[in-house]
Amino acid sequence: MDSSRPLKVCCGVFGDELRSVIEGFSVTLNSGLTEIKDDDVIQWMLANENTVIAEINKQADRITVYDDVLDGRFRDRLKLNKQTGSLTITNTTMKHAEHYELQINSRRQYFFLTVCVEISVKEGDSVTLNSRLTEMKDDVIQWKFGNYKNSLIAEINTWANNITVYDDVLDGRFRDRLKLDKQTGSLTITNITAEHTGRYTIYKKYMGMTFILALYDEISVKEGDSVTLNSALTEMKFDQILWTFGPEITKIAEINKQSDRITVYDDVLDGRFRDRLKLDKQTGSLTITNTTTEHTGYYLLHITGAKESLKAIRVSVYDSVHLCGSTEAVIRLVLSALVGVATVILLVYDIRSRRAEQDLAHIHTSGT
Repeated sequence: MDSSRPLKVCCGVFGDELRSVIEGFSVTLNSGLTEIKDDDVIQWMLANENTVIAEINKQADRITVYDDVLDGRFRDRLKLNKQTGSLTITNTTMKHAEHYELQINSRRQYFFLTVCVEISVKEGDSVTLNSRLTEMKDDVIQWKFGNYKNSLIAEINTWANNITVYDDVLDGRFRDRLKLDKQTGSLTITNITAEHTGRYTIYKKYMGMTFILALYDEISVKEGDSVTLNSALTEMKFDQILWTFGPEITKIAEINKQSDRITVYDDVLDGRFRDRLKLDKQTGSLTITNTTTEHTGYYLLHITGAKESLKAIRVSVYDSVHLCGSTEAVIRLVLSALVGVATVILLVYDIRSRRAEQDLAHIHTSGT
């Protein structure tokens, strides 16, 4: 796999309010307050650890972050808003995928943070989904794709000394494309097409990890012009189309065929998309009009139905000055190509999360 493209993994827990973020980016857990009252005491905790990581005591005029607790995983990463009590975690890692509890006096609120990383590839590339094991110590490792009934595509059973790839399932889309490392359990997929994009889950003892695989593309547009993000569909034969933007996976447009609903969320993100989004009801392609540099970033298209498809698009909006300064523009695009797509496909994971949890619970139950 091209080392210039980031390999990323999705894992986390889910609950009352689900938040997701790309590994390395910041995420804010909102308190829901506009202003802290004089008698308020606010505490942020890790619910599973029963450990306070930040607090505000208005009467004592004290704001404290305990970023050295829990092996220092939060060191220099916590920011507490003194006006609202909202908590920001910067430079997130997989260790921050946790169950957070907010206490405001006697009221409690829970947040489940998913830290996501994804794999972005060009069509025809190969990619290895890394199990993060150095050797096989688990009795059984299973790889599943998507949410299909016959979604098991590979497994290792150390007790039976069996290594199996099921590359004829799912209409044979994986035929002669799967390679399973017998030492680590990592899975390689060769000659990737749109049919291979989606969610891959590895189930190990007491743990599951989800990888999101997407094809990516890059578009450059002059500020003020319009740009169309092409779905590559000729007509809507799918149940749902979702468009998201940016590192916090913000939904900006969707088509839901079952409810016959077309929606653009152009007031999100401080209104940067207001009156600028047009969604083609026949193809699902998204047009952004009167572009500004605020629209530079990563867009994710998720198509669900009989077959799923994921596509990530990097849009670069340049002004006339940068157009004249072609060297700088070229450097920027080259850097973008080297970095690859940093979009997380967490919206997919959000939608399917509960079913993934049920799958994982079933595996755990079967293994006991």
